[in-house]
Amino acid sequence: MDHETALASLFAAEGRLDPYPAYDALREHSPIFRALDGRWFVTTHELTNRLLREPSLRVADAGDYDDSWPDWRENRAVASIVMSMLQYNPPEHTRVRRAAASTFTARRVAGMRDVITGLAEDLIKEMPQRADFVSAFAYPLPIAVICALLGVPDSDRQWFRRRAADLTVVLEPISTEEEMSTADAAGRELEDYFAGLIAERRRSPREDLTSALAADGTLTGQELLANLVLLLVAGFETTTNLLGTGLALLLERPDLSDRLRREPGLAPALVEEILRYDSPVQLTTRFTGTALDLGDGLHLAPGTPLTMLLGAANRDPARYPDPHVLDPDRPGIQPVSFGGGAHYCLGAPLARLEAQVAFPLLLTMLPALALDGAPTRRDRLVLRGYAALPITTS
Repeated sequence: MDHETALASLFAAEGRLDPYPAYDALREHSPIFRALDGRWFVTTHELTNRLLREPSLRVADAGDYDDSWPDWRENRAVASIVMSMLQYNPPEHTRVRRAAASTFTARRVAGMRDVITGLAEDLIKEMPQRADFVSAFAYPLPIAVICALLGVPDSDRQWFRRRAADLTVVLEPISTEEEMSTADAAGRELEDYFAGLIAERRRSPREDLTSALAADGTLTGQELLANLVLLLVAGFETTTNLLGTGLALLLERPDLSDRLRREPGLAPALVEEILRYDSPVQLTTRFTGTALDLGDGLHLAPGTPLTMLLGAANRDPARYPDPHVLDPDRPGIQPVSFGGGAHYCLGAPLARLEAQVAFPLLLTMLPALALDGAPTRRDRLVLRGYAALPITTS
């Protein structure tokens, strides 16, 4: 197919279900190309990796939203994302990211291994003979982990699940008015919840991220709210997709499942390969802050939108031979699934750790684990994962 047809297919239902044929066509067309609507798309690993780390590129921030959508603050889901570090540029991004990183440390994440293991074991023990893996494990594990980090009581975890899922539609390039209204309602409820939690932690601090961020003092009240919402949403949505996608791939490959049972140490490499093979986040967009010279006579003016197709980059045959084969033994697996540069995903180590713990436990504690029908994909382009994954445990 030609590149315009391939691009159009990505934004259609069939293409969202399986974007990889379109990615192949787009990559073969060019490492970077301009669509008819003026947007530029990046398709290769080399160029995506380079641009993710290009300091002159910027994200769309509040000023950009003011120009294109003056009423964006009225939708509190949108406001929660725009006022978070996800949509901040330096120097504001540097300030907020530093505050979050000082609490969301590698040591704190590494110290969660035993907690994650205990939560995963409990969920596996409670799993019925026939279940939807997404509902029974892939959602509740990351929700429980991020709620434990934030200091959210166990009793509120299920409440968070639906609202966080409703809010993430604002990250998609296409959404309906009804979806945006539902997201707004979820955003308002989450802001109200965290406002109460912040007030409680200021009165009575604990050893959790909410207490640490509230005590930091460098974030405004709106920034504190927005970044707590972001940590919640980002802390479970992408991990849920990673867990569901990973298990489906393992159950389709009994050889890999058996090997992981025998070699639990394979888990880190396997998780990296799953991230490369079918990324939980498929694209990200940046804008040129200044004129950008990409070589070969290609000059981009300031303000040019660049959409980097992470899923296409991760299956670039110039970087990964036989890219459509899941192979945890391939050398040098470095997926761009968590972005790069200043906006590299703060929660990437936590997502990796949850998957590295979960997959060996699932396969060893449930030796007869198998698919129980066809999985159902979520109809999303940016956040790729399963809506339902039927399994049988015996």
